[in-house]
Amino acid sequence: MPGPPGEPGPLDAERAHLAASRTALRAMRADAEALDIGDVTANWVNAAVLQSEIDLRVKSLADLAHAPLFFGRLDFDGFPDPYGAPVPAADTAPDDTGERHTFYIGRRHVHDHDGDPMVIDWRAPVSQPFYRASGKDPQGVALRRRFGYTAGELTAYEDERLSGPGADAASGPAASTLLQREIERPRVGPMRDIVATIQPEQDTLVRASVDGTVCVQGAPGTGKTAVGLHRVAYLLYTHRERLARTGTLVVGPNRSFLHYIEQVLPALGELDVKQATVDDLVRHPQITVRSRDSAEAAGLKGDARMARVLRRAVRSGVTVPTEPCVVVRGSRRWRVPAYELEEIVRELLDRDMRYGAARDALPQRVAHHVLVRMEQAGEAPDDRVQDAVARNAAVKALVKTVWPQVDPAKLVLRLLSDADFLAAQADGVLTPEEQRAVLWPKPARSVRTAPWSAADAVLVDEAADLIARTPSLGHVVLDEAQDLSPMQYRAVGRRCSTGSATVLGDIAQGTTPWATASWAEALTHLGKPGSVVEELTQGFRVPRDVIAFASRLLPEIAPDLTEATSVRESPGDFAVLRHAPDALTDAVVEACRAALRREGSVGLIAADARTEELGAALREAGLTPLGPGEETTADSRLTLVPATLAKGLEYDHVVLDEPRAIVDGEPDARTGLRRLYVALTRAVSGLTVLHAAPLPGALAAPSPAWED
Repeated sequence: MPGPPGEPGPLDAERAHLAASRTALRAMRADAEALDIGDVTANWVNAAVLQSEIDLRVKSLADLAHAPLFFGRLDFDGFPDPYGAPVPAADTAPDDTGERHTFYIGRRHVHDHDGDPMVIDWRAPVSQPFYRASGKDPQGVALRRRFGYTAGELTAYEDERLSGPGADAASGPAASTLLQREIERPRVGPMRDIVATIQPEQDTLVRASVDGTVCVQGAPGTGKTAVGLHRVAYLLYTHRERLARTGTLVVGPNRSFLHYIEQVLPALGELDVKQATVDDLVRHPQITVRSRDSAEAAGLKGDARMARVLRRAVRSGVTVPTEPCVVVRGSRRWRVPAYELEEIVRELLDRDMRYGAARDALPQRVAHHVLVRMEQAGEAPDDRVQDAVARNAAVKALVKTVWPQVDPAKLVLRLLSDADFLAAQADGVLTPEEQRAVLWPKPARSVRTAPWSAADAVLVDEAADLIARTPSLGHVVLDEAQDLSPMQYRAVGRRCSTGSATVLGDIAQGTTPWATASWAEALTHLGKPGSVVEELTQGFRVPRDVIAFASRLLPEIAPDLTEATSVRESPGDFAVLRHAPDALTDAVVEACRAALRREGSVGLIAADARTEELGAALREAGLTPLGPGEETTADSRLTLVPATLAKGLEYDHVVLDEPRAIVDGEPDARTGLRRLYVALTRAVSGLTVLHAAPLPGALAAPSPAWED
């Protein structure tokens, strides 16, 4: 039940606690800033490391004006440990004074000068009931209170009584006015955290074990990206030491997307999580991506079969010895016959070892055979002698001839330039037609000047891993994963081969020719077969009319997926308008002007080929638009978005220009319809579709919201 802003008692008490908590946070920051490490470190290196940790601690204790210190409160009838699981309440009601054990839930921990908690971190076990408790399962909670804020000021509260006398029959998200208001709050600027509005099914995914990989199939507006980011924050809280040692990473589809989400983790107090695109991960110091493959070539280079071709190519230079190796030490000559050398080489080839590790092992194996002969002759060599033999000139010459060094970039250059070499390595793997499609139009002579593409860079990364193992991180979040090729999945999987991953995506939004067909297949390429796949279908951001309109495309683009629903209703904020071809651009400009009269961000999404014309028309009308990735402000809220860059972004109001042009801008109809599905579902509050050409696919059926 909402608490009126004018009610003096409870609101004044809550505001006083907020003020006291802010004072305590400032004291915590001041204590951290005042730390003197002059006499506690052994040397300047240790001092520098410790000071950097202190600086990070100070930064994490900043009091962010746009992020209230707490957003909820839990009153327990039992006696929960604030850092552990709550103790179930006794069968008796609270004592006569009505006193309960109260905890405020916020974005970070705050304690007073005695060390007693004033705000509990949302990731602590005692906070879990804030997200999961209900009238049917109160989890020891007598009362859950949500707070409403306006411009950083606490202005309202809302109570749900979950147990005891007067318990609410209906509780949870559907019954919460403040929660609904927070979900529907207009968006200006980058993506913000959803820590105050996490739903029970989302919380289950956020708190899943760090030891397992989780795949989230999420319809538009279901919060899958937020789930992934909050999961990172939760894992860092729960396994701080482990993940600080092994590292975490968020992988997104493009720079615009990463810029959009970059403020979420800092708002949750996590400042040391790296973000990258797949192209960033596979960047090689020797190559520069300067070309773009055809869809056929990119699809073949991204095919998992290329891993087999590369494995053959990496090992193609290994030869079987035909001459013995003679090692001279002092006055003695030690001979390892060719057949023994052949056995060593074949054994190393048969083992599943990195090429470089096997090459390093070869001289040691040869040296071991020499030591056996020394022992048979009555000598007593030790490990130092074996190392010396392994460094012997004759052994080095043997290794150089039999197991030559391989440069990954030069190897891939040869593979894509030399038709005969490619044919030898791809025999039985790629057809002759596929081999011709993979080859560069003109052979390249130099790594520096070769026409490298993004798909080529992934091949170089694969080759590099075949030579030397790629270091693994503790946890990787992979967002918009449905667009990755099998080879790109392998590239990401190498970065978490000994860790875990959170895979986020939507099969219906796959817009590349090699888009993921199934999550089971994708997880196998990632190196995490059999991982849990969870589906989110309850939308919280995209209005109900909008998601219903977009979902008409599902039978054509992803027939196996469950149609999403939404808790949001925005009557009057959805329209499909048809105009004459020569009037369409002017109508789009006027629709943008009308959207700007409302509160929140505005995105004009159009086919890439239409953006130049629309941008010029907007500027002529005095509506200078931002580009994707540029931060919106109160004075600049209109962004012109090419359809190919819209994925993952959100705007309060979307003006969608000419759906047919978006579909026709793709190489095939299915990919075009998926691109259109993405564009339609970027709206958080309202959507206006303007078109001159007939609407594509199932969208052509009439709707009450349409006007002609």
